[in-house]
Amino acid sequence: MRRSRLATLAATSLTAIVATFTLANPAQAAAGDRYVALGDSYAAGLGAGSESGSCKRSPNAYPALWAAANAPASFTSVACSGATTSDVINSQLSALSSSTTLVSVTVGGNDVGFSSIMTTCVLQGTTECVNAVQVAENKVQSTLPGLLDNVYNGIRSKAPNARVVVVDYPVFYQLGTVCVGLSAESRAKINEGINLLDGVLSQAASRHGFRFADVRSSFVGHQLCSYGSKWLHALNIVDINISYHPTSAGQSGGYYPVFRSTAG
Repeated sequence: MRRSRLATLAATSLTAIVATFTLANPAQAAAGDRYVALGDSYAAGLGAGSESGSCKRSPNAYPALWAAANAPASFTSVACSGATTSDVINSQLSALSSSTTLVSVTVGGNDVGFSSIMTTCVLQGTTECVNAVQVAENKVQSTLPGLLDNVYNGIRSKAPNARVVVVDYPVFYQLGTVCVGLSAESRAKINEGINLLDGVLSQAASRHGFRFADVRSSFVGHQLCSYGSKWLHALNIVDINISYHPTSAGQSGGYYPVFRSTAG
């Protein structure tokens, strides 16, 4: 009986020690991380407030929020609004090194003409919008996988010891609601295009053994045309560039929790 109690006590103590180590380990890892954020306006934080510089980086963007919460050994964001995969390769990968332990990257939307598509959809009719999205979908399937491979190969070459998190894009519209602006057909086609893009990002991440942070479900109920608080900017005539980008709430409530859980 005494031995049984001693054995139970020892097992309980061991479990507590293991649990404590397990809980503490992610924080210790984060504190020692050397984190570099790559990508476009969704990673830079355009639309999230307090943007600065030509790249429009915001302290409310998900990379900066993670760094503020986890106090890594170092943090550098070279994400830049308007960046394409070529821009990441030519202007951002130089921020990586063999000492980099964490990398995030959100890129691909500009390669298939995100800005011009939304301009077409807003200024022209449903037919033109649907056609523009279809052209982009063709590029997503035929051209984008190779462009992403080039970026991801470059990341792994420059930062061979890092865990890499590919972060995708939110779907813009909640469908089936009464909503002014674009037609229901245009909204559905735009959502279709984003889902296709995110699927290609996921497949590319898997090919390279990278982690994939899918933010789409976190934005449900906060999309344009939803009845909840909006985490995306609608068309903004005063500041056209922030249109269809996450607000500060979209970064903190949509992007950050998903990235945090995926980055570890």
